[in-house]
Amino acid sequence: MHRLMLLRHAKTERAEPGEPDRTRKLTKRGRADIPLVGAYMTRHGLVPDLALVSPATRTKETWTLLAASFAKAPKAANEERIYNADWKTLMRLIAETKAAESLIVVGHNPGLHDLAVQLIAAGDSEARERVTEKLPTSGLVVIDLAFDDWSRLRARAGRLERFVSPRLITAATE
Repeated sequence: MHRLMLLRHAKTERAEPGEPDRTRKLTKRGRADIPLVGAYMTRHGLVPDLALVSPATRTKETWTLLAASFAKAPKAANEERIYNADWKTLMRLIAETKAAESLIVVGHNPGLHDLAVQLIAAGDSEARERVTEKLPTSGLVVIDLAFDDWSRLRARAGRLERFVSPRLITAATE
């Protein structure tokens, strides 16, 4: 079995006039949210073998903060194709992955959200509905796949194992 985790970057500053989208940085809230998600992942054994990270500043900052949550940071690769990718491009990229049973993709909407919706065929119905509605900043979708070769990835192949966001984590601990 393989596990795919999709993490949308944390809350980001609005672009200033003339500022390239790729250089947008995390806000104070974004920098606070990701360690919360990282602590949740660590507590629940959601540690990836490999991270594929978009080259945008906000995704690289998100990954750096998340990786600090793990006892040993997983291997990471900057992947140009994630930036502005649609779900089909993301699926092809993931299907090329080798030597990782557990993979996290740190990227952007709408591609990550659309990919999650396309992959999920089973799992908790309420969580599936929440995923269908929205993948918020710092949202984490965990999808289990009943195969051991990423090249077999296809639409409706996954079971939603869990869906969390900083807001859901905070609400569960209050």
